[in-house]
Amino acid sequence: MSPPVRMEETSLLWLLCVSSLLSCPTTQVSLTVSPSSSQMFKGQSVSLSCEEDDSSAGWTLRRNTTRDTRTQCEDWGSPAGSSCIITYMVSSDSGVYWCESREGATSTSISITVPGGPVILQSPVLPVTEGQDLTLHCRTKTSSNLTASFSKDDSFIRTGPAGHMTIPHVSRSDEGLYRCSISSVGESPPSRVSVSGNDLSVSMVMTPAPQAEEGLDDGYDDVTTAVTTEHHF
Repeated sequence: MSPPVRMEETSLLWLLCVSSLLSCPTTQVSLTVSPSSSQMFKGQSVSLSCEEDDSSAGWTLRRNTTRDTRTQCEDWGSPAGSSCIITYMVSSDSGVYWCESREGATSTSISITVPGGPVILQSPVLPVTEGQDLTLHCRTKTSSNLTASFSKDDSFIRTGPAGHMTIPHVSRSDEGLYRCSISSVGESPPSRVSVSGNDLSVSMVMTPAPQAEEGLDDGYDDVTTAVTTEHHF
């Protein structure tokens, strides 16, 4: 039998693991959404998938809406390999989507809303890192380059002549609810933008399943979210 590991040795192993992500055995899953926006037009087709680096983890795509809780793709979409496709989005598809393992670990959740209006705002689904540029896009079903007005927390910011606006080098003060409007077309619902620090951090918490909410965070390019499950040494 191997001798017991002393408390000092255990603490050292833990410190080395946290200091070097590559030395820690982890299981990761990525939630990919295409097109990557949490505001969707009615009738739009959307593909979601849980992409994992360890098939033994058994990750499953789930969602919460106002009418169902923790349901799987088979209940509301069409499974296609590792993806789940919703061919025609409707208002009842609004909710929170995430990947979940058999052990109960979950990925970062993404809120998707189908407002049914003529205008949507596309912004990052995940928090923007301090110092990065933030670009917002205002779109109709047929165009993404019409002149649009942008506001934050109901205060006008400026007009984007080509339907988009960029805030350079964001800080925490740029967090808030953003929306856009296009003259003679309509206004988008609000979308929350969060800003995170740029320090490297390791989360060792296995979070509970997300709850359905009205958050409207969006992204312009395909977005990927990841989770790292807890390990003991």
